[in-house]
Amino acid sequence: MLETAFTRLLELRVPLQLAPLPFHNVPDLAVAVADAGGLGMVGLPLLSPGGVAAILDDLKRRTAGVVGVNFLMPFLDRACLKAAASRVRVVEFFYGDPDPELVAVAHAGGALAAWQTGSCQEAVAAEQAGCDFIVAQGVEAGGHVRGRVGLLPLLAEVLEKVRCPVVAAGGIGGARELAAVLAAGASGARMGTRFLAATEANVHPSYRELLIASRAEDTVLTEAFSTMWPNAPHRVLRSSVEAAAAFQGDVVANLPLPEGSFPVPRSGVASPTRETTGTIEAMSLYAGESVSAVRRVQPAAEIVRELVEGAEARLRALQSKSA
Repeated sequence: MLETAFTRLLELRVPLQLAPLPFHNVPDLAVAVADAGGLGMVGLPLLSPGGVAAILDDLKRRTAGVVGVNFLMPFLDRACLKAAASRVRVVEFFYGDPDPELVAVAHAGGALAAWQTGSCQEAVAAEQAGCDFIVAQGVEAGGHVRGRVGLLPLLAEVLEKVRCPVVAAGGIGGARELAAVLAAGASGARMGTRFLAATEANVHPSYRELLIASRAEDTVLTEAFSTMWPNAPHRVLRSSVEAAAAFQGDVVANLPLPEGSFPVPRSGVASPTRETTGTIEAMSLYAGESVSAVRRVQPAAEIVRELVEGAEARLRALQSKSA
């Protein structure tokens, strides 16, 4: 029941895209989602082209599923883009005006190109730039937020204006929401916050405990964590904003990376991984309004199965009522 233009384009078994979750989405998580039939994504900021190539080569060896990589426009390294385009099925861009030249680089390497957008105008520009599919992000999303309106109104606008597959993002954490966006015309759903509680996610235990204890109303859209990335709204747990405001000092934590450690400044964009040391609660604890669906730690494959089986049941019931 869940075959869509998105699943056909990418040869997926389920219409799910894992959000890239920079820092937390280690290859283990991307592999698990890809093996479960969805699009496994990674975000690889602050790495060299060689580091990107090594991680993506390892990813290809570990799964026969479909994987992709996300590039944040303010931190884009074109050498990293070229290294990625020849190694993954999807290259995705976020937080910048759609650029036909970047899309062409992705296509030249053999990858499909996607753009996460926050407005109908941006979605139209992405299609005109040559993107193969588009992600429409509502304001409910966690992490950095391009959207300014709710997902469903945005999705309705975008679906009227573009012809390529559209993936819905923002506030989708359970089977009910997945069924809703598919019924509304989306070709897939992009989910991040729910997968922060996946066994495979590289998430600090204290952060995970706060996610499990939180509800949608415990998140806030803010610019509190803007060191290194100013003027970029993001949705986080409200408690992290309060803790950061109370923190005394310049460096809040130390974040280990594949190519060395990174001292996280107060109000920095980096979020805590398992190995991070410091004042975890005062770091950027990204969370979307879908955090209400994060109730326990589960393997990623189990999360995918719950989402798909639940959405199929709801869509089947909807078809029965309309018959």
